[in-house]
Amino acid sequence: MRDHTIEPAQVQARREYYDRIDKQNLTPLWEVLDRLVTPEPVSPVVPALWRYAEVREPLMEAGRLISAAEAERRVLILENPALRGRSAITQTMYAGLQLIMPGEVAAAHRHTQSALRLLLEGEGAYTAVDGERTTMRRGDFILTPAWTWHDHGNPGIQPAIWLDGLDVPLVRTLDASFSERSSVAAQLQAKPEGDALKRYGANMLPIDYQPAAVSPSPVFVYPYERARESLLGIAHGEPDSHLGFKLRYVNPATGGSPMPTIGAYAQRLPDGFETRPYRCTDGTVYVCLEGSGEAEIDGELLRFGTNDIFVVPSWNVLRIHATSDTHLFSFSDRPVHQALGLWREARE
Repeated sequence: MRDHTIEPAQVQARREYYDRIDKQNLTPLWEVLDRLVTPEPVSPVVPALWRYAEVREPLMEAGRLISAAEAERRVLILENPALRGRSAITQTMYAGLQLIMPGEVAAAHRHTQSALRLLLEGEGAYTAVDGERTTMRRGDFILTPAWTWHDHGNPGIQPAIWLDGLDVPLVRTLDASFSERSSVAAQLQAKPEGDALKRYGANMLPIDYQPAAVSPSPVFVYPYERARESLLGIAHGEPDSHLGFKLRYVNPATGGSPMPTIGAYAQRLPDGFETRPYRCTDGTVYVCLEGSGEAEIDGELLRFGTNDIFVVPSWNVLRIHATSDTHLFSFSDRPVHQALGLWREARE
């Protein structure tokens, strides 16, 4: 064994050396290497739960205090308790709850950040993407891919609330943020509603459509009704011991993720089912669309119900116990991990 005893004079010499090189914006690697290259992921993110019943009232209060036109997007950001001030729910993902009151329009804009929407409450609101509207129904998973024009409106009689999920922190890390506002509040309807789903969502493609490997999905709405039907249809026999019955959303033209930076998943856990311990490198945001349960995350127990949202940090051990038939939606940055050859999972 090497003797690492350091003489007091050497300690003082090193301290003076470090002070000198600090003025040149230099840092000795040997002092920080164990924090830079760790044996396994060490995430600053912590498990957290947002109960919908508790956050809904502050969101409705925002609707009374500020208009959609003033706010541009009236959203309460779900900030991870360990990342306050960074507008992030994980190191790479953003999440927020958006409110559109009856008669309001959230004006058209576009940006390099990719986004998803998941309607939690209300009927009649719409999202328009590059000239095509889709009426939002509860549980629908809706895309606004990077640099696509999109606006939202609510011609209905009820407030509409949905979850926004974006790769804002990832794009910020890459210094790749661009945005642009439209000269009109709402896009002209260039295509009939449902056009993209008919062209690309029935195991068929237009004859001349040639997607690139990183193209986002040409389908921008994935109806919950279809996802639910699929989950119920495969819920026979023994569920996967770690995942229950779980499916991933795909770009129907490539089989890849709906957007290059964000993966999305639908999951069914039968009443009483408990998953075995599981962890993966992608920090993941979960939304309970139906049912209730308990998520044990690295020993911390979070009890969730319908519309509640919780986050599982990277490489944290997850166990979920369903206390009723439960359907979960989740999203993460897994496609980025996989594209870079970094993604791992561990099943116990």
